[in-house]
Amino acid sequence: MSEAFSPPPRQSGIIGFIERAGKKIPDPIIIFMFLFTFSLFLTAAIGGLTFQTVGAGGEAVDYTLKNMLATENVRWIFDNALLKNWLSFGHGVLGIILIVMLGVGIAENSGLLTAVIKKVGLSISDRWLPLLVVFLGIMSSIATDAGYLVLIPLAGLLYAGLGKNPLIGMAAAFAGVSAGFSANLIPATPVDVVLGANARIFAEAQGVPFETAKGEALNPATMHYFFIFVSTFLLAGLGAWVTKRFVAPRLEKMSYVIPEDMNLDDFQVSDKEQKGLRWAGLGLIAALLAVYGLAVGPLATYTNEAGREVTPYLDNVILLIAMVFAIVGISFGYATGKFKKVQDVVKAMVTQMNTMGYILVLTFFCYNFLALLSYSGLGTYITYLGATLLESMHLQNYPIALIIGFVLTTALINLFVGGLTSKWMLLGPIFVPMLYQVNPNMTPDLVAAAYRIADSSTNIITPMMSYAGVILAFMRKYKPELSFGDVIAMMVPYSLAFLSVWTTVLVCFFAFEIPLGF
Repeated sequence: MSEAFSPPPRQSGIIGFIERAGKKIPDPIIIFMFLFTFSLFLTAAIGGLTFQTVGAGGEAVDYTLKNMLATENVRWIFDNALLKNWLSFGHGVLGIILIVMLGVGIAENSGLLTAVIKKVGLSISDRWLPLLVVFLGIMSSIATDAGYLVLIPLAGLLYAGLGKNPLIGMAAAFAGVSAGFSANLIPATPVDVVLGANARIFAEAQGVPFETAKGEALNPATMHYFFIFVSTFLLAGLGAWVTKRFVAPRLEKMSYVIPEDMNLDDFQVSDKEQKGLRWAGLGLIAALLAVYGLAVGPLATYTNEAGREVTPYLDNVILLIAMVFAIVGISFGYATGKFKKVQDVVKAMVTQMNTMGYILVLTFFCYNFLALLSYSGLGTYITYLGATLLESMHLQNYPIALIIGFVLTTALINLFVGGLTSKWMLLGPIFVPMLYQVNPNMTPDLVAAAYRIADSSTNIITPMMSYAGVILAFMRKYKPELSFGDVIAMMVPYSLAFLSVWTTVLVCFFAFEIPLGF
């Protein structure tokens, strides 16, 4: 096993350049530490600077930058660092993220998600194999590890069992898991929460309305649901077509070996898991009935004293989704014996929370930096400068060009800087308000959707992706001399197809004024 996971050889050319450049980029936490410190001294240097922007009603709005090293502002930093600027930042967005992870954690640690992937994967017919492998990969983004560590090697075994090059199946699964990462049929996934909740923070920090272009309020957890629902089927079909049209013909000519220790039984669904899946199905029915009961009962729509219609079930959709995951995961866990007592469920939640340590550290420095940008006026000034530059290029009249430009910029950055959350924390605070200032049709949900596309599509062609070495190790079982350059060459057709077609779909949603979500 140690040989299988040996580090990839040093690359040359453009791949080597990306790998070397990426390794020189500091961890995002370090970047936020630097940005916070740099911003302090920058505001000290330009504090008192005044500038003027145009308000939502067309009126002139004057701003003056604060010197954050002044006594009263240093006091503000310390008084607000823990509560207002971190734990309560953005209406408690950190707590929302953690709640979602609790529900998903129970389902993942019970073994449910892995069993579902194996069950469906082993039931696929030869004809529909490429389509369903990519589709399963996209859906597996709910539980990242299960997609990378179960579906990709399983796809290789399935193709090997059919007498085909296992790398074909692994490439299709990799495309679905990683390049289609942001699509899904399930609303309010962790990705939805991270992007949506933080998009609201970025918008509200600079007075950008968190609304659609038609003035309708956005729900952070479901503001992209229609778009990602369509994208799931689109990318599954597109990935299958790329597999059959470009990847399979090339790889079918490539030699491969079948490891002597390969055992399909490693990926068979056990009797316990079969029983667990039956109970999970009953749990799902019970959970959906509970959600329905809440939606028509205590959480039903009502009109408040101000005459405004309130939809509590939508406002609490994150908690409801987490509850569904928890109920189904608990049903599976108890049926399989994974959970024998309540303490085991607690351990599952704790295990999931143990993986959130990086997020806690990241958000502490990130949210304090964002609060500093907002309070000092520096964020508004950066937006003002960027918007002025884009307007000088007359791009305010070409919103589609702005969408495509943002997608391509983010896709390029993704080759060097990994991590959906950390990159969104870096780019979102700048581009969400900036693009809106340039053109009000560039609403927060549209910018966030463009980010989803770019962040996902180029994951499979960068050595900086966290699972790059693991995928290479899996593929080397069938072709020991394979390099990561070979893997990238294998995955480029998927990346280009997903990036171009997915962006086109977003442009169509925008051009025909189709809502991205609800």
